[in-house]
Amino acid sequence: MKQFNFTGAKTMKSFNIFALAILTCASPSLLASEINAGDTAWILTATALVLFMTLPGLALFYGGLVRTQNVLSVLMQCFAICCIVSVLWVVYGYSLAFTGNGSIIGGTDALFLSNLTRDAASGTLPESLFIVFQMTFAVITPALVVGAFAERMRFSAMCIFTVLWVTLVYLPACHMVWGGGYLSNLGVIDFAGGLVVHATCGVGALVAAIMLGPRKGFPGSALVPHNRPMVVMGAAMLWVGWFGFNGGSAVAADSNAAMAILVTHISAAVGALTWMSVEWIKTGKPTVIGIATGMVAGLATITPASGTVGPQGALLIGFSAGLVCFYATQIIKGYFKIDDSLDVFPVHGVGGILGILMLAFIGKPDGFLGAGSSGFDPSVLEQFMIQLQGVVVICLWTFIFSWLALKVTGLITPLRIDEQSEFEGLDITEHNETGYHTS
Repeated sequence: MKQFNFTGAKTMKSFNIFALAILTCASPSLLASEINAGDTAWILTATALVLFMTLPGLALFYGGLVRTQNVLSVLMQCFAICCIVSVLWVVYGYSLAFTGNGSIIGGTDALFLSNLTRDAASGTLPESLFIVFQMTFAVITPALVVGAFAERMRFSAMCIFTVLWVTLVYLPACHMVWGGGYLSNLGVIDFAGGLVVHATCGVGALVAAIMLGPRKGFPGSALVPHNRPMVVMGAAMLWVGWFGFNGGSAVAADSNAAMAILVTHISAAVGALTWMSVEWIKTGKPTVIGIATGMVAGLATITPASGTVGPQGALLIGFSAGLVCFYATQIIKGYFKIDDSLDVFPVHGVGGILGILMLAFIGKPDGFLGAGSSGFDPSVLEQFMIQLQGVVVICLWTFIFSWLALKVTGLITPLRIDEQSEFEGLDITEHNETGYHTS
């Protein structure tokens, strides 16, 4: 019996070695590669969708909301920010956000992406794909801030401010939440950017609006959108692109991505209907600007929770977004008299923070409505306190360093155009062009 077992063991060992050799020769990729074709295909698509949100989606949305003499300035700002941030991301942005073990900021191992190889993997994706996917998030965040200082900031100041703001605000926030930093280790949940994108851009926008002061004529009936069809086109592009924003944040072609897309769509629709209904009741007429803005509020609010809540939770988040963000816009402009030109803080900032906090209650099976999945271990109250700490840290950090970025920019070049240039419009005074020619 012993001799038989020994012989059988030797035979099996020889067979295993032979089979391994054949498998290695025949299909080395099965052993050497971790890249998943399905995941890669989906994130390639999601990357294009997120870039589509900025260009042309956000550019058209913001462009339609300003006056005729400033439409090109907004399009130019969005376009320039895309180019500036893309270069920053390659030079040091990705490295500081996603490498290293620092609590607040990352390391310098990936400066200029010098060690990136064609076959390098990040999980189941090519690392190059993960880099460009995250780049599109870095692009849209400062582009959202444009809405706060639209129609009155110098183009040169905008360019300098963008470099400083991304470096001082976005990269640390990204590392703290997504790059293995302080808030990540604390257990903060931010699936697709309630803190990293929306809270930072919202608070940064609020600081910029306060420091630059209101537009001439604010508040007044003259400061109205010049092209509502353009606003609707841009808003529709944002809605479509947001499927890549939230669904792509699953970083895989799986059920999490599918659920994220479903709840994103639900929240957008409910947010739009809620905003429209409140406006209809208060003013007697529903407006296309209102329904489009409500949609964006629903999208911003579901963003951090889209990886943990279910359809019932999305209904509640969408309703809360439409209601809370509507009244936030009224308070910011009506009560505080802050000219956040295109409502960046009340829609994105308030919406992102609202979603961050709400997910603690509706993202767990034992939470209110039981609408989510078992995405985290602490109790509802414990998770809420963790989320609240994340909100406080990111908002304080953003407030301080947005102020600093604007102060430094102001030392280099004036932040605001003069009164005559504001009357003529930035299209002519900053770019020597006009968006429309009249005969």
